[in-house]
Amino acid sequence: MRVRKTPDETIALGASGLSVSPMGWGMWRFAGADVKAARARVDAALDIGITLFDTADIYGYSATDPAAFGEAERLLGRVLREAPALRARMVLASKGGITPPVPYNSSATHLITACEASLTRMGVERIDLYQIHRPDLLAHPAEIAEAFDRLKQAGKILAGGVSNYTPAQTQALLAHLPFPLAAMQPEFSPLVLAPLEDGGLDLAMQYGLAVLAWSPLAQGRLAASDAQGRVLAVIDVLDTLAKREGVTRSAVAYAWIMAHPARPIPLIGSQSPERIREAALAYRVTLTREDWYAILVASRGARMP
Repeated sequence: MRVRKTPDETIALGASGLSVSPMGWGMWRFAGADVKAARARVDAALDIGITLFDTADIYGYSATDPAAFGEAERLLGRVLREAPALRARMVLASKGGITPPVPYNSSATHLITACEASLTRMGVERIDLYQIHRPDLLAHPAEIAEAFDRLKQAGKILAGGVSNYTPAQTQALLAHLPFPLAAMQPEFSPLVLAPLEDGGLDLAMQYGLAVLAWSPLAQGRLAASDAQGRVLAVIDVLDTLAKREGVTRSAVAYAWIMAHPARPIPLIGSQSPERIREAALAYRVTLTREDWYAILVASRGARMP
């Protein structure tokens, strides 16, 4: 079993007609007023072949700074205004539906308004992949499907996706959509195994959905120097393999995600140009079946049945 050696291999974004790189860049911490520094991060991602850029309207918001809602999209918009040619090199994904302090609103009216606001902030005419950020338990899937359809018919989005949906919630939406869903975005890492266990990755393979894996380093826990218990057990296996392969611990974690047959796309979350470029080491990693299962067993804390 071999992990991809170069970023040249592409992954279909569902049935959208678009293909993306094996790794993406997640922009949840993309912020600040320095457009030159922001451009350096974008360039670093492009330099290692990343084409998928994933943001959201909520990125930038905090309870202490509610005015920063949309700040990541606004910053990307400033970068694109200074370098408009960059847009053609990106498959641009964004998300809507989190509305502090509600907290969720996936009504058709809100989703359409939120998408239009995202377009304005980024200064683009179309979002390639527009995703529902988190499930709104008060929104019927038919209403969400209506919003996706209206946005697609208006040319404001090319494809629709879901983030943090359960497999059952995803299937409910699929039953109402007049076109195929393109992607699902679960949290997935060597420490967060839910998509392996709840049928999420199986659903993706059944329907041909692209899988965008957010927080591939388990929200920084896999980078910890003071880990204990289960986290330390996983880190020990990753470090053993990293030493053998001559790469970093994070590179092995990314490679482990990409090795699954659903072809999940880890969304690199670093905001350091050097660390972003370092992620390309994942393409040098070769994992055997034994290696892959060793990481899984360490995470589960139990042998395979």
